[in-house]
Amino acid sequence: MIPHNSRHIIRSLKAKSDEHRTFTQRTADFMTQVFGSMWFLFLNTIWFGVWIIMNTGLIQGIEPFDPYPFGFLTMMVSLEAIILAIVVLISQNRARQIEDLREEVDLQVDIITEQELTKVAHMIALLLEKNGISMKGDKELEGILKPTNFEKIQKILEREVIG
Repeated sequence: MIPHNSRHIIRSLKAKSDEHRTFTQRTADFMTQVFGSMWFLFLNTIWFGVWIIMNTGLIQGIEPFDPYPFGFLTMMVSLEAIILAIVVLISQNRARQIEDLREEVDLQVDIITEQELTKVAHMIALLLEKNGISMKGDKELEGILKPTNFEKIQKILEREVIG
């Protein structure tokens, strides 16, 4: 179970990021929230349905202003798609930045945890030794008691990922 303080720290990363959003980012987040809703889908479906019905000549007394193949509607839909794609990309970039920060915090916590577990293993090995229990020859324990070489791991990962 995660202590209450840890949840607060993790949640505060997003809150701190939200506090430093630019006007553009706030606008994009708002637009993504609105445009990503069922209400927006419903509104678009109704709008396009009415447009098509009005421009097919099915309603007497209404002269089609954008007859089939609906060139003006096609242009409007294309512009809407471009705008929505850009807004979503802006929000995704911000979400990626927050995720990168969380991953960095997670990595640092993992490194600290590994160092603490190595220290605990040393302490247990000392207690066993003081109580006359020999762990000499235990290759697994010897490996656990060696500090992890994070720089070596980083260089290997960089070679594999970066090339």
